[in-house]
Amino acid sequence: MNRERIIIVFFFGFLALITYELYALFEPFLTPIAWAILLAFLVHPALTALNAVIRNRTICAAILTLVIALGVVLPATWLSARLLHEVQALYGEISAVSPNSGFHSASDWIRRTHLGAKGARLLERHGVKLEDEMRTVALRAAKAMSDYAVVHGGTVASNIASFVFHFAIALLTFFYLLRDGETYYEGLRELTPLHEEDKTAIFDTLRLILSSVMRGLMLTALLDGISLGVAYLILGVPYWALLALATAAAGLLPMGGTALVWLPVSVYLAVQTGWGTAIAMVAWAGITLTIVDNFVKPVAMRHGTNLPTLVLFFGLAGGIAAYGPIGIFAGPAVVAVFAALLQVYRRTYITDPTPTTQAAPAQLDVRNRRRGLKKRHG
Repeated sequence: MNRERIIIVFFFGFLALITYELYALFEPFLTPIAWAILLAFLVHPALTALNAVIRNRTICAAILTLVIALGVVLPATWLSARLLHEVQALYGEISAVSPNSGFHSASDWIRRTHLGAKGARLLERHGVKLEDEMRTVALRAAKAMSDYAVVHGGTVASNIASFVFHFAIALLTFFYLLRDGETYYEGLRELTPLHEEDKTAIFDTLRLILSSVMRGLMLTALLDGISLGVAYLILGVPYWALLALATAAAGLLPMGGTALVWLPVSVYLAVQTGWGTAIAMVAWAGITLTIVDNFVKPVAMRHGTNLPTLVLFFGLAGGIAAYGPIGIFAGPAVVAVFAALLQVYRRTYITDPTPTTQAAPAQLDVRNRRRGLKKRHG
């Protein structure tokens, strides 16, 4: 092994070691960084439009970062204050009602139902009063909730602090990606050791799949919000417009989705107006989600990517299972880059006849020289 080869082996070994250490440094922040990259990719058209009016790129990035921060912080603050107000009002109502009257009212309501009356009679045969059993269950539930709050209160506070810290990291990364993202992109392209057409195929495929996934998510979330919002309006749900916006926002979430809104609405309808409207709400939501998720979303995400619907489905499902919520983008991106690499391999090593065409004249020239030497010595 000569000295040059030793230098090459040492360089790439040392590079691999430092790359691993760099990954260890960035690993705690990979999720907020990934979200910042996706958000910057989504907001880039707005940055271009704003930069045409305000020529300073730093100011444009700062304005958009402030808008995104306020768009998250203000609704979260309002929702927290609203939730605290509702909890305080509920506590006041509960405190104003005596325990005995509350349990008697609840037991009377249960006894008026067919199944509840049978259950109450069965308990009385065994010498158990329904009101006493309800009081025991309520006390146990209150104690369990109190114990859970004591045990997990520190964990909840820690999770809130972690979320705030990661949100700050994401905002900082988002600002610098908006300001200098194109420079990072071009530098990454230059470092990729491929031919220019291969770089174009891979990077364009990645850009296209991310655009398609975002377009599909936005379109399906909008359709979910509109269709379920119409159901809220027809069925007489209060604050239906606000709930429609919440449904559209929940449609962007990979876990839970719109069910985080329409299921509580169905429970509310069952309590306030009866089971008929609740069943209508569930049926409407089921039909809407079946059409949107199984027909509209795959078509919207597949458009322009040339990926089969089944492959795109496994990319989404596998990405969520492997990477968590960020996998809804990472999964299809991995599939798309793999497909682009297969195209590069096919073009370079299978269908490209250039190496064979170039090698043939050289081989003929060698054969002609050998024949000429044989004739001279022959």
